[in-house]
Amino acid sequence: MPPRPSQTEESDTDQSWTTSTPLGDEENTPPLGDIEEKVQKDPSLVDWDGEADPANPRNWGKGYKSWITFQLGMLALAASLGSSIIAPGENAIAQYVGVSKEVTVLSISLYIIGFAFGPLCWAPISEIWGRRWSMLPAMFVLGLFSIATAVAKNAETIFITRFFAGLFGSAPVSNVAAALGDVWEPKARGIATTFYAIAVVGGPTLGPVIGAALTVNPHLGWRWTEYIEAIWVFATLVMCVFALPEIYAPVLLKKKAQKLRKETGNEALYHLAERIKLSPKTIITKHFARPLRMLVTEPMVTCIAFYASFVYALLYLTLEVFPIVFQENRHWSPVIGSLPFIGLFIGVCLATFVNLGNQARYVRISDAAHGKPVPEARLAPMAIGAFLFAIGLFWFAWTATPSVFWISPVCATVFIGAGFNIIFQQCINFLVDTYGLYAASAVSANTFLRSVLAAGLPLAAKPMFHNLGVGPAMSILGAVATIAIPVPFVFMKYGSALRKKSSFAPVDED
Repeated sequence: MPPRPSQTEESDTDQSWTTSTPLGDEENTPPLGDIEEKVQKDPSLVDWDGEADPANPRNWGKGYKSWITFQLGMLALAASLGSSIIAPGENAIAQYVGVSKEVTVLSISLYIIGFAFGPLCWAPISEIWGRRWSMLPAMFVLGLFSIATAVAKNAETIFITRFFAGLFGSAPVSNVAAALGDVWEPKARGIATTFYAIAVVGGPTLGPVIGAALTVNPHLGWRWTEYIEAIWVFATLVMCVFALPEIYAPVLLKKKAQKLRKETGNEALYHLAERIKLSPKTIITKHFARPLRMLVTEPMVTCIAFYASFVYALLYLTLEVFPIVFQENRHWSPVIGSLPFIGLFIGVCLATFVNLGNQARYVRISDAAHGKPVPEARLAPMAIGAFLFAIGLFWFAWTATPSVFWISPVCATVFIGAGFNIIFQQCINFLVDTYGLYAASAVSANTFLRSVLAAGLPLAAKPMFHNLGVGPAMSILGAVATIAIPVPFVFMKYGSALRKKSSFAPVDED
């Protein structure tokens, strides 16, 4: 008799995700409990060899999982850095290609538009062929388009290459959060996501500082913002090609089933991922359309996406607002005028203390739920972030005038950065906890909406802030942030009820 793979048993460490059906027709997918019962009755279905199977990425050593997390973070940082590093070169680009300064904002907006549509492709690819195939080839193409932007001779080439750079660069931004769920159990995932969030947010905040230093250097100029981006991307890519393993459970179990059939000669052995029938129609209507479908039909995805999109859009709004406040109004040089972005980054880093401070509380709640993820337990820090974000916007609005000492608006940026990162990270944690195997699609739906808004706001920044003034314009945004403060409290109360109605996020009645 050939050896039989171990049968799945319900565990206290959220192992049931390995045996659910991630890729097929979700309308025909049975409830999770039925799948687990089928697994227990079908000895031919390949699964992990018990809860402690060393092949399961969640059982790898913490040091190795931290190394994987670092690589994933560097992929996300390389892509997000590309969104803003070219911002200080807008004036030089406008002069070189003969367009207005308002038009050159498209070099940022089109990159972010690429962020919007790319995840609709990369997330389903990650759920069909695995995390490596969904990110590494795309990063290679990002590097190529960055070089293409650097050597561009006209505005059309710059804008087109920037769009495609964002399209391919969106792969790690949309998939890394879900990939972290592959290697970390819910109780530890919050810590890993904290550092991922720094990478995603650190790119847009540090990019202008790096870009300004390159742009004002007479031996370098705006083209080197894209050369440096390409160098960064390719260096990260080389590291990940050789050191980043595949971590998506269905893909690993599919390979395990193929190996067992070859070794044992037992052709009955299989994994659910092998029985997925793909056709162009299925790929488009089921997998590529899933993120948009979740955005429209899942109230949790919709609400979280709108909130995350608002704060994310304001992050990119600062790329146009800070030069108005510090360079136009205070007459600072480009390099000095970019330094307030460091205030944003400091706030982003300080937010990690709030996010990590919730970790012990989350572990207690998760343990009480038998080790299963509890999305609502992620929301307490978001409530703190909501207040910090609104305070920072109003503070900045009414201290940005040159008559007020510069330290005051810079301190306000710390509050904005901290509030943003807390909200952003907990939104990601909430979606990953809620949707499990469909996390990549849920995060991609969030990425799509936030990128659309983030692409639009920078285009409106200069007209809005020049016509209304910095104080009134920023106060309007602060008022919207204040109106959104109840969002985390609403989900604390009604989140569980909404999850029970979801077709993608079933909830155990116990």
